[in-house]
Amino acid sequence: MKPAKNMICLWYNGDAEEAARFYAETFPDSSVDAVHRAPSDYPSGKEGDVITVDFTVMGIPCIGLNGGPGIEHNIAFSFQVATADQEETDRLWNAIVSNGGEENDCGWCKDKWGVNWQISPVALTQAVFGTDTGAAKRAFEAMMEMKKIDIAAIETAVRG
Repeated sequence: MKPAKNMICLWYNGDAEEAARFYAETFPDSSVDAVHRAPSDYPSGKEGDVITVDFTVMGIPCIGLNGGPGIEHNIAFSFQVATADQEETDRLWNAIVSNGGEENDCGWCKDKWGVNWQISPVALTQAVFGTDTGAAKRAFEAMMEMKKIDIAAIETAVRG
């Protein structure tokens, strides 16, 4: 298999394989593609330790680097997932949060490895960026009060 020309590299503290397996089990069109082990001892590890993991998250090629402690993800980078309905929104949100993650505002959550996710229903995006500015404002204001997005509440706000 020819390697991707461009990949997202995510830093982990020794648990890149665990994270990649979680993403592969949780998100559609996701997989663990390769696990690469150190060919010899190195300053922060030993021969045979997992050093990188190639994985795919919803069709996006990624590499997990077991770079060690001291580097943390922040909200400046996130995966934005466009969900089709409340069932998918709930499933993905709950998978992330119940697996050691954290809820944040406006459809954002963080997984236990510190990677940020925007679980964004298509209905929300359409409401907030639609041509009806009054409905968009109401939908936006409703979203600002939420953690996980409640599509029914967004639809109610749109109707006024």
